[in-house]
Amino acid sequence: MRLMLLAVTLTVLVPGLVSAQSAKQKAAIEQEIRRLDLAHADAVLRGDLAALDKLWTKDFKVNNPFNEIDKADRIRTGAVTYSSFIREPESVLVHGDTVIVMGRETVVPKGNSPDAGKTINRRYTNIWMKRNGKWRLVARHASVICQK
Repeated sequence: MRLMLLAVTLTVLVPGLVSAQSAKQKAAIEQEIRRLDLAHADAVLRGDLAALDKLWTKDFKVNNPFNEIDKADRIRTGAVTYSSFIREPESVLVHGDTVIVMGRETVVPKGNSPDAGKTINRRYTNIWMKRNGKWRLVARHASVICQK
């Protein structure tokens, strides 16, 4: 009887403990990715290619607001620079070693960048993956929000 009671107790309690631990792990991952996502926006604002190379995978791709798919070539060449870059992550979905971040960005391009001096509102999706023990940005999509 005791053995049966122990088996029933473990059957009920263990899944709850595992689930709680998983929720804690997800919360920690979400916090780390939010920090990295904002660090990425800051590095783009500063044009810090060394910092970006630490965040991007070698095969990083972006579907940019100019309707192009590239390797962030516009950032690398300095064709797009910003005087302001505000990112607001709104949703973080943790799926094991892949994390999807969705939110909004408000940017002000500068210099010879397209739309220099204008405030542009965008929606974005960033996809982060854990590679060799480190979180890296693998892919990104950004779209300009149409003015009404």
